[in-house]
Amino acid sequence: MSTRAISATRLVPMLGAALETAPAYRGLADAMRLLVADGRVPVGTRLPSERDLTAALGVSRTTVTRAYAELRDRGYLTSRQGSGSVVALPGDPAGRRQGTALHPSAEQHDGGVIDLTCASMSAPPGTVAAYERAVAELPRYLAGTGYHPLGLMALREALADRFTERGLATTPDQVMVTSGALAGLAVTARALLSPGDRVLLESPTYPNAIDTLRRSGARAVALPLDRRGWDIGAAEAALRQTAPRAAYLIPDFHNPTGALMPDAQRSELGDALAGTHTIGVVDETLVDLAHDPGLVMPRPLGAHHPRTVTLGGASKSFWGGLRVGWIRAPRELMPALVGARLTLDLGAPVLEQLVLTDLIMHREQILSDRRAAIVSTRDALVAALRNRLPQWRFRMPEGGLCLWVELPEARSTPLCAAADQRGVVLAPGAQFAVEGGMERFLRLPFTGHAPDVVDEAVERLALAWDDAQSSRPSRHAGSPLVA
Repeated sequence: MSTRAISATRLVPMLGAALETAPAYRGLADAMRLLVADGRVPVGTRLPSERDLTAALGVSRTTVTRAYAELRDRGYLTSRQGSGSVVALPGDPAGRRQGTALHPSAEQHDGGVIDLTCASMSAPPGTVAAYERAVAELPRYLAGTGYHPLGLMALREALADRFTERGLATTPDQVMVTSGALAGLAVTARALLSPGDRVLLESPTYPNAIDTLRRSGARAVALPLDRRGWDIGAAEAALRQTAPRAAYLIPDFHNPTGALMPDAQRSELGDALAGTHTIGVVDETLVDLAHDPGLVMPRPLGAHHPRTVTLGGASKSFWGGLRVGWIRAPRELMPALVGARLTLDLGAPVLEQLVLTDLIMHREQILSDRRAAIVSTRDALVAALRNRLPQWRFRMPEGGLCLWVELPEARSTPLCAAADQRGVVLAPGAQFAVEGGMERFLRLPFTGHAPDVVDEAVERLALAWDDAQSSRPSRHAGSPLVA
């Protein structure tokens, strides 16, 4: 398999006004370093030869040679026999991503801790009533064993109907109920991947998905997302060059960027996945959370690429404490998925499945109330950031539960350490990176807190940002749980 590469033709537009800085070689080196640090040019990518980049830029060979030399000296480039100049990151790769253990210091503050790590909400009104109705239904199931590896038929029918309404024809035999969407990903990885298989993941992406796939033995390959979302040309190149067994994608209000993939891009990406026989693994946990109720949602990616496994869950639309998720898959993959599932557990809890079935019946009213709360808190966060931290940049998402903020400097981890000292728990941008970098980014959820708490959180963040810039923060206490 050839090394992943980027051509001079693709690289030059990404460099922007790099050559306007004097001396030109330093401007070029700084621009390329930033592309690597932000994850837009993934680690392990072979850069164009000095001759090709010289011709594409229209500069002297010395300019490119000195820029490459500076990148090597700073640890952003390595030279391998037969592979040319290959992108790297300085420092210990193992130290860039931390485990996702529960945050150890949150309970050590004297109250007032504001947790900005979980993009989730409290249970909606009507949840207790849904449990009461589910308990009334429960006696019907008590005479059986309680094991339902595929899930209760009533819930599978409701989920299949919802997929069909959205443009992906589905029958209940194509649906498996799991103990959450992440459990569904673990089942999918066990069923369809072998140790050493490549899996393409957007970068940034959901940290727990990165860890789940890596622990399955998969080799993660990054597909960089830019500020506008997906570059289908880059995706096609990555698929051709790495031939991954699967691609884990979040096209619906992407976590953490909030981007929504248009229908036309889904069609192009579906063709590209089919061309390399790559299985799509699509995470739809945020699909219900459009901020504008009138937004016309694209069809599921599975409608464009039949060999797609679609994951969903109740945690974002309804409640994180309702540990129920699902897998929708083509029929030919279901036997492998069922076999893998039986090596992990024998079914989701019956009571919670009954609760979710009930909540789906009241879905429209629940989601309408959800949207109002989400938009209110989002607007409070945006207003506070623009007032106290106007130099922080972000794109207003069309849906989802968080902002993906670009910082003026690559200080995400020091900022998280400083914020921890001021009673705000954050996850650094590097935690969302597949192959390192992302130190200029930060995910800020806008759920779970009232607007006045959001104002207080941003006030503390502004102080923490001052601390991080003045090198006052202490060591980051640990990596938090991210949801």
